[in-house]
Amino acid sequence: MADIVIMSSSATQKQTGAVIKKIKKMGFDINLSKGAEKTIIGIIGDTRGISDEVFRIMPGVGQVISILKSYKLGSREFHPQDTVIKTRGVEIGGGNLTVIAGPCSVESRKQLLKTAEFIKKSGGKVLRGGAFKPRTSPYSFSGLGFEGLQILREAKEKTGLAVITEVLSTEDVDGTAEIADILQIGARNMFNYRLLQKVGGSKKPVLLKRAFSATIAEFLNCAEYILKEGNKNVILCERGIRSFDSEFTRNTLDLSAVAVLKKESHLPVFVDPSHGTGRRDLVTPMSKAAVAAGADGLMIEVHPRPAEALSDGFQSLTPEMFAQFMDEIKPIARVMHKKL
Repeated sequence: MADIVIMSSSATQKQTGAVIKKIKKMGFDINLSKGAEKTIIGIIGDTRGISDEVFRIMPGVGQVISILKSYKLGSREFHPQDTVIKTRGVEIGGGNLTVIAGPCSVESRKQLLKTAEFIKKSGGKVLRGGAFKPRTSPYSFSGLGFEGLQILREAKEKTGLAVITEVLSTEDVDGTAEIADILQIGARNMFNYRLLQKVGGSKKPVLLKRAFSATIAEFLNCAEYILKEGNKNVILCERGIRSFDSEFTRNTLDLSAVAVLKKESHLPVFVDPSHGTGRRDLVTPMSKAAVAAGADGLMIEVHPRPAEALSDGFQSLTPEMFAQFMDEIKPIARVMHKKL
């Protein structure tokens, strides 16, 4: 089985081209990564029937590697360098610590614009806000829908912030992508393979949240669905898993997943301590721990009046709390050599 072909440092452009031509002739796509000394050619597809010798004997080939993991495109073996995602002037990954902040739901124009202005002033880079909200109870507020998207568009134009919002169905992807800079797949939809494939066909970056009961391998395989469709701009987000203790926290925030994902994958890794704990008093300490564990970004819920929020007010920071939060994570970011 051959998954990665590494050309030798002395390989010519013609030799590299010959390998690529052979791979495509066999019916596979490629992922090409050119470094200062090496060119790495990743073979995309089911390679179980390909012998390493097919490529090992070709001129210019230095090494052929097999990846035994089911997630290949997202693996470190396939792409050794960290992926850096660029959107609306924001660089995600690559030594940056990106803070996404905003209310759980877009409730009104006034609410969102006021929050967005404060987030920008405090140093946040991306505005979050749910236009479509999946809720446990069918009687809970489920968002303003396309009206909420228009409010997000206005906030984006007024502040210059990049915008992220969740998509719930394949039918919503195209319309949402016209406004959002990043598409979010929530925890409840992590296993929605058709939706993953749909956003994989989009050119917009995708933030994929880990499902409540998903293993890390399942999480990475769901990211693989997006990558396989050609969208290389995927962000992994740990947001807590369900465990036996629900008395003190909403979920169990698995920060060990951050270190594991950074080792296993080249994709940026974010942490959502708001959903991960369900308590605003735990957001700052768990954010500090997440940055120390190597996270590339944080997703924080902020609401101008949490007590009046239509969803998740108990875990939302006030604007003043958010400003203090940004000040408190700066020293940790510096220690971890992250640019905030």
